[in-house]
Amino acid sequence: MIGKNATPSTARNAIQRLGFTTLALATLVTVAPIILILGLIIQQGAPAISWDFFSQMPRDGMRQGGIYPAIVGTIYLTLGTAIFSVPLGMGAAIYLSEYAPDNRWTRLIRLAIINLAGIPSVVYGLFGLGLFVVFLKFGTSILAASLTLSIMTLPVIISTAEEALRAVPQSFRVVSISLGATRWQTVWRIVLPQSLPGILTGVILGLERAAGETAPILFTGAAFFLPRLPGSPMDATMALPYHLFVISTQVPGMPVKIQYGTALVLLFFVLSMNILATIIRSRARARRQF
Repeated sequence: MIGKNATPSTARNAIQRLGFTTLALATLVTVAPIILILGLIIQQGAPAISWDFFSQMPRDGMRQGGIYPAIVGTIYLTLGTAIFSVPLGMGAAIYLSEYAPDNRWTRLIRLAIINLAGIPSVVYGLFGLGLFVVFLKFGTSILAASLTLSIMTLPVIISTAEEALRAVPQSFRVVSISLGATRWQTVWRIVLPQSLPGILTGVILGLERAAGETAPILFTGAAFFLPRLPGSPMDATMALPYHLFVISTQVPGMPVKIQYGTALVLLFFVLSMNILATIIRSRARARRQF
């Protein structure tokens, strides 16, 4: 009896070890290339990092000096994208989750949003060129680029925010309404605080994509080189993704450390957004537990 019982147990343990080993190898295969890429960027780009690199204008055909206007332009574009996309995305997500009836049209709208999230960014760039730059006559400007990036990030924000809202238990809404709260009060005071961590994830994912895109701003707002900072939303601007593309492909004799240093700054910019989102999510979860 003992031998018969031991054999299935041994087989289960072997299968479990095989499963854990497979998962560990899959994790290693996924993480190792990322670590190697990060290590290469840090190794090659660290010699270029200095205060002058952050605070000076490019010089000598962008082979010397800093990337200050590209950093400022990236911040402007990211903030402009957030101003337009976050309120619209949140409003659409709240309507689809809390107010829209579950019928064929809403299902079609959700399908369209999912499909829009998979459209290549260059298509959004051409759309922004035709609509904002040419038709609305915004020209090559921060405004046109921000609006284009906003349209590109809206599907991500809407989808993730709606999923976060729908993940809140229905009993929360029932109890709130039964205590006399209106539907909007329930959404504002109960549903949104409970879904805030998931919503922030979608917002940060969308803004990170906007901060790292080159094709949309190439057609709508990015400049090869500007000797000064933009003075209004109607001015063109330099940006880190486009600047990195230019110095890597269009400028002969560009020092490698400047190319990798620019990539390292862009990576740090995106990582900082992730860290900020993580801190906000952690505090939101902590408040939700009390």
